Amino acid sequence: MVYLDYAATSPMSEAALETYEKIARQYYGNASSLHEDGWMAKQVLDNARAMIAHIAGVEARGIYFTGSGTEANLIGIMSLALASKKRHIITSMAEHTSVHAAMNALERMGYRVTRLPLQQNGLIDCALVERTIDDDTCLLALQHINPEIGGVQPIAQLAEIARRHDVLFHVDCVQSFAKVPLDFVDDIDSFACSAHKVAGPKSCGAVYIKPGVKVTGIFPGLTHERGLRGGTVDVAANGAFAVAAEACAREHRIAHFTALRRVLKQRLTGNKYTLLEAAVQYPGICGLLVHGYEGQYVMLRLSERGVMVSTGSACDSSHEAGTKTILAMGASVDEARQFFRISFGPQTTMKEIEILCELLNDF
Repeated sequence: MVYLDYAATSPMSEAALETYEKIARQYYGNASSLHEDGWMAKQVLDNARAMIAHIAGVEARGIYFTGSGTEANLIGIMSLALASKKRHIITSMAEHTSVHAAMNALERMGYRVTRLPLQQNGLIDCALVERTIDDDTCLLALQHINPEIGGVQPIAQLAEIARRHDVLFHVDCVQSFAKVPLDFVDDIDSFACSAHKVAGPKSCGAVYIKPGVKVTGIFPGLTHERGLRGGTVDVAANGAFAVAAEACAREHRIAHFTALRRVLKQRLTGNKYTLLEAAVQYPGICGLLVHGYEGQYVMLRLSERGVMVSTGSACDSSHEAGTKTILAMGASVDEARQFFRISFGPQTTMKEIEILCELLNDF
């Protein structure tokens, strides 16, 4: 099998699996319990929190463990918005489903949400963002690396705009955490990340909220993770998350992914395929259009031959209109249905890209 869907999920690393088993066997206490087993579990959890914080370059007391990247986005966005007296939020049309879900919930509560398009270069227009801010704007919520085409948004520039207008800023870093430097973290208010994108376990993530920023819990009265979420924290999963993220941050795969992307682009012959490239591009995510077919057909044909790709974010796989990203860039619904995505991981080899291209060129 050739697996090329790492943007959807990655297999757990051996180190993460071994860490999970060791912690689950030895430190099974509830980290909120006051007895010795609970205290020992808390030490493991606090160590994992410190490791995640170190990778991101933030204070450990700002890290809150969650059940997923989705929950991290929901908590980050809604906790910041609910604490503000202002009622206007700015986001983009190309965000992950979890961000849109938070926006939908806030709209029901009376908030006003502006969803901006992307430019044809795959990036948001910073000048448009600034023009959209008004006296009632409380929050800007945008992704760092787009999960469908790999466009890298200008977070540092957007953070400067948000700071100048006294607007809070949440960033979805699910596709970027531990893969590229988050050199803007000092200038934003919260970000979300996920374990299974970096070879950790599923149903595990974290949200960072800058210490000192005012937040309101979504469900008042919860006691875990300092009142921001409920449910007993999975100490083993978070320990495995930290170990996997640390290894991912240490590997520096950008040069390898760039070489793989270059070969992919060179080997796809003729005019059947268009590789979508943003003005600033993360090389590990490759969004393509296949002319004359639907992306879902390509995905299924490749799957029959043992090659796994996707038609966009796994959280949107049942959405018949196709990818949100190229729709946000101005494409038609028919063009969006031609979309499919290839994404690389540490185990991806040049031989696998050659196999993929041979199959694609036979369509």
